[in-house]
Amino acid sequence: MKPDKTPAALLDMVDADTMLRDVQDWAAINTGTANIDGLDRMAGVLADAFSVLPGDVELVEPAPVTAIAADGREFEKPHGRHMVLRVRPQAERRFVLTGHMDTVFPVDHSFQQVSWLDDDTINGPGTADMKGGLCVILNALKLFETCDDAGRVGYDVMINSDEETGSLASRDLIERLARGKYAALTYEPSALPDGTLAHARGGTGNYSITFTGRSAHAGRNPHEGRNAIVAASDLVLRIKALEAEDITVNPAKIEGGAANNVVPDHAVLRFNIRPKSTDAMNRFDGQLDAVLRAIEAEHEVGIHRHGGVTRPPKPVDERAQRLFDLVRDCGAELGQTIGWKSTGGVCDGNNIAACGVPVVDTMGVRGGAIHSPDEFMIVPSLRERAALSALVLAKLSTGDHL
Repeated sequence: MKPDKTPAALLDMVDADTMLRDVQDWAAINTGTANIDGLDRMAGVLADAFSVLPGDVELVEPAPVTAIAADGREFEKPHGRHMVLRVRPQAERRFVLTGHMDTVFPVDHSFQQVSWLDDDTINGPGTADMKGGLCVILNALKLFETCDDAGRVGYDVMINSDEETGSLASRDLIERLARGKYAALTYEPSALPDGTLAHARGGTGNYSITFTGRSAHAGRNPHEGRNAIVAASDLVLRIKALEAEDITVNPAKIEGGAANNVVPDHAVLRFNIRPKSTDAMNRFDGQLDAVLRAIEAEHEVGIHRHGGVTRPPKPVDERAQRLFDLVRDCGAELGQTIGWKSTGGVCDGNNIAACGVPVVDTMGVRGGAIHSPDEFMIVPSLRERAALSALVLAKLSTGDHL
């Protein structure tokens, strides 16, 4: 006989001690996005852990990704494999749950250890962002599989290796798994330590623009040179002038040049944009093309554009709002007060929402100070969030909630 699945029963079924041990063990594995060996080890650990669920686990090769070196050379950037679990793929109603195994801390970073800050809080790399969230996915699905209606629905779990650098090696995979799903849950940590969810999100794009000019002696014949640094600087001013209420532009770095007495024939400008709407994103793209053509002509330099929008803005439509409301109501049944706020941050939830799938993308643990050596996870939230997700999935499995 299946156990009673009241909210209190779900909480009682969570093995919080095992969850904590898993988070500590997983955080001890360095998975900086560039640490392919560490990511490969982590992918194997996750594949073993998720194999207890009734589906097929696959380690998926990353899609090819290129980047621009400081000398303007385009090169292929290696990434780790992604883990995918498919459960009941023939079910009429299916969900997708996503997370990432990579962190922002490279293998040579000083922040590698997990320690206790107090009786309820641990400090460690990726504990909140998001080894804790991965543990919540696993244990929420274990709970969900004990529910009477679990067999009526299916789901995919995708844990990628490159979220922290924009998910370029997994974007197609995310979109392929998201299409046609009834709902999606993503396990970034809560927006605030009290469990507040991220609501609407802006988008983001990263660009590298390479300028090829002509070198010359800065004293004898500077007029024969074509200064790539000047052209790049002109672009900085022009793109900054494209800022509006619905988009910000952050010129971040200019690389290039040589000795002070040489007209520089090479430069690379790197910048980031944060559009708040799809209209702003598309408008900037067209404006940038026009500006590049003008600079190319006026400065007589060659220009190569690399990059673009990696995560489109994520508005919250009616179906997505109903999913937020459902999460809030399930939280209330579990004694958790859950609200939400809009944020300028981005994550894989942006890409999922662009597929027309309602998503709540901060279903992970409560914590904070992510991307810093002060990163922390609130340990009781492992139990809270696992029960919350299990209850949300149980509710989504019956009726028309969205």
